Amino acid sequence: MTSNFANIIIPAVTTFVVGILMTPLLTSWLYKKKMWKKKSVVNAIDGSLATITQKIHNDAERKTPRMGGVVVWGSVFIVSFILYFLSLVSDSKTLESLSFISRSQTWIPFTTLILGGIVGFFDDYFVCQEKGSYIGGGFSLKKRLIFVSTITILIGLWFYFKLDMTSINIPFEGILDIGFLIVILFFIVILGLYSGGIIDGVDGLSGGLFSIMYGSYAIITFSEAQYDLSALSMAIVGALLAFLWYNIPPARFFLSETGTMALTITLGVIAFLSGHIFELLIIALPLIVTTLSVIIQLLSKKYRGKKVFLVSPLHNHFQATGWSGPKVTMRYWIIGVICGFSGVVVAFVG
Repeated sequence: MTSNFANIIIPAVTTFVVGILMTPLLTSWLYKKKMWKKKSVVNAIDGSLATITQKIHNDAERKTPRMGGVVVWGSVFIVSFILYFLSLVSDSKTLESLSFISRSQTWIPFTTLILGGIVGFFDDYFVCQEKGSYIGGGFSLKKRLIFVSTITILIGLWFYFKLDMTSINIPFEGILDIGFLIVILFFIVILGLYSGGIIDGVDGLSGGLFSIMYGSYAIITFSEAQYDLSALSMAIVGALLAFLWYNIPPARFFLSETGTMALTITLGVIAFLSGHIFELLIIALPLIVTTLSVIIQLLSKKYRGKKVFLVSPLHNHFQATGWSGPKVTMRYWIIGVICGFSGVVVAFVG
């Protein structure tokens, strides 16, 4: 048990250190290349003028770079490669045990983390360009959804046909076999999580919440003896803490698409591999509420002709009411800890 515990803590500490060390180089490049939005948001999703959002974010004047998510998936990639390489060339059992890239547990979530990060990176890059067809928008929402949907369906089919995953655990009830519906459920869950990536908008908010969510699943998977999956989760936590070190107000950069796409998809994959899917509804509640606030706002404006919130997503509503950015962030962190703890408890006793 002690050895297994060390094997998940060491990758976390290492990704934190690597993330801290790589950030000055990354930020130097980001500021040199002016990798920030060149104009503020003009319209909301429904096409109406986003006047409140412009006042809150003011991207054109703030000039805070995007692509901070590179610190997260980049440090996890570097540490994973080093530990895997050392396990191959060394006869040390200790070094061999530290490598957490395994076919049975972590190949899929590791791949989604890196692939989502790379696609998101190019989206961020195009968003920051002053010229070209992608100015101010990057890949269209449709193209991003096509990518996420494609990778989600492929992984869902892999779960069903290769891993024989056909059942889910319902807390306090037991195992329920749903057959091929597992693919559809996976599709819905991943798209729902990805939509919650819009929570990245206040300094420190997304980094802290994602740290809590991945930390929760690190505990759950460790308790299920899925040590490689737990180590990967903790490695991501360490990388997120390195990102958060530089994202405390005033933020040096934003997580942006390269971070949120990688982290939301991978979180869903880890939840399914852990066998604790329903707990995700509790652990990822801040993301779910964020998405619901946007849906509620759109439906209310369309069918009632008026808003429910001053502006959506919900965290922007709180800013519009007068809450400072740090107040929004800290209170969301508190809610995140409560949700994460509650999800872990349900996983243990359910």
